[in-house]
Amino acid sequence: MKVLFVAGDPKPERWTVPIKELLPEAEVHVWDANGPAVDADYAIVWQPPAELFEREKKLKAVFNLGAGIDGLLAVPNLPPHLPVVRLEDAGMSVQMAEYVLHQLLEASRGMETYREQQREGIWKIHRPIKRSEWPVGIMGLGHIGKRVARTLADLDYRVNGWARSEHDLDGITTFAGADNLFGFLKSTRVLVNTLPLTDETRDILNYQHLSQLMPGAVVINVGRGEHLVEDDLLRAIDDGHVARASLDVFRQEPLPSDHPFWQRPEITITPHISARTLRDATLEQITGKIRAHHNGQSITGIVDTSRGY
Repeated sequence: MKVLFVAGDPKPERWTVPIKELLPEAEVHVWDANGPAVDADYAIVWQPPAELFEREKKLKAVFNLGAGIDGLLAVPNLPPHLPVVRLEDAGMSVQMAEYVLHQLLEASRGMETYREQQREGIWKIHRPIKRSEWPVGIMGLGHIGKRVARTLADLDYRVNGWARSEHDLDGITTFAGADNLFGFLKSTRVLVNTLPLTDETRDILNYQHLSQLMPGAVVINVGRGEHLVEDDLLRAIDDGHVARASLDVFRQEPLPSDHPFWQRPEITITPHISARTLRDATLEQITGKIRAHHNGQSITGIVDTSRGY
């Protein structure tokens, strides 16, 4: 069995050494743009070059080093019948839930107000929040979206969820399909986007949709930068439809220094850190699936490339 690591890491040994330890029966190779084909059986990739699929014709499956596979699916010559396997959780869903909870508490508990009071030496207690005034809507009910939804529901926030297909989650009101999107938005004050990026979800955070949210809306985007129409968010803030936004992903990363988001106090910016890939958990999952696939066993996480997730 031959495994090819294709991720552009300047220190690939940080990945290849543990891969060899976890999968001692495999030959592990590092992608060399100028080298010959290694006739790999499996490739472990992150944003691979198109040349990978031109050169390596014997691949049985390709394993993505993240949950988001839009970058991989955008490779123009990805073989249509080659199994693409995404990362399932590997410690990311709990990080995402922590991040969303932090941003929600910042808004709902008014923590910025207390920090300002501290700077001014003011001791003043504000009324407790009513969670009924802070309904949360989760866009995307995959593994990560469900973890976020359950975490917030366990803290007694009213949580709604929206996805393309039907879902049944205890304690969470779910909406499905385009016909129910506006009903979902109208019942949402805190909008959390965890959707995968597909042709159908690109630009879904636009003015038409943002303007349907409840007054004093908060937008938390941890999906993809391409979900958000940036000018539309600024317009929604200026019009008063959105009170604040917490953004962890952007159309261009790093976010350019002259981008208008930097100058808006209503917007919190973080540099794509809401859920970091945990190397050990990631490689344990991927190598376990490679071994199972090689032995003819079924594996989970195979992407429906026609749907984009």
